[in-house]
Amino acid sequence: MVIKNAAKADGQNRPNVYDANCPTRVILDRIADKWTVLVLTFLEDGPVRFNALRRQIDGISQKMLAQTLRQLERDGLITRTAIATVPVTVEYAITPLGRTLADTIKPLTEWAEHYFGDVQRAQQQYDRAQAG
Repeated sequence: MVIKNAAKADGQNRPNVYDANCPTRVILDRIADKWTVLVLTFLEDGPVRFNALRRQIDGISQKMLAQTLRQLERDGLITRTAIATVPVTVEYAITPLGRTLADTIKPLTEWAEHYFGDVQRAQQQYDRAQAG
């Protein structure tokens, strides 16, 4: 059951995601981003270099990957480690906080993989009904 009231029984205010000014909206925006989901779930297996991430996450641009990684690092969900090599090597790893989110969103990716056919059929049925 979702509690929509912004006050706890003890009188303390708590976040209310239904309020347009609630700071949790920023977090929800991040979670809802497909690149965030893909990066976090990919990093579950261990640290990965930037170029390896870019090669493995098909369709993400270098610019979008860099932006996503910066946002996730700022949010404390991943760490960035520069390794003193020539040229410098950079690895990204999931943090314990990031792992809690990855564990939460992993079922969503599994749901999408399992039910994509059902969704596509529903879309086709809807589109046929709208066209006719």
